[in-house]
Amino acid sequence: MQSRSMTLDDLKPGQKGTISSISGVGPLVQRLMALGLLEGSEIAMLRKALGGDPVEVEVMGYALSLRRDEARRIEVVTGDAV
Repeated sequence: MQSRSMTLDDLKPGQKGTISSISGVGPLVQRLMALGLLEGSEIAMLRKALGGDPVEVEVMGYALSLRRDEARRIEVVTGDAV
């Protein structure tokens, strides 16, 4: 198995990964981190709304809905083979 880097928005429902970084600065990034989206945290894509916005993820044992542009700021590493 090789790890592969992508954004949270790229995960398919049921797929899991580990947060490697959050791009950007300022209040939005601080808010995402306050919600538990921290480097090294495991995250799972639960579902995407029709059209892909918003997305629902599970992090730290709870479900969280994010806008697609927020999900694109979050880099994740998966253990999927490439």
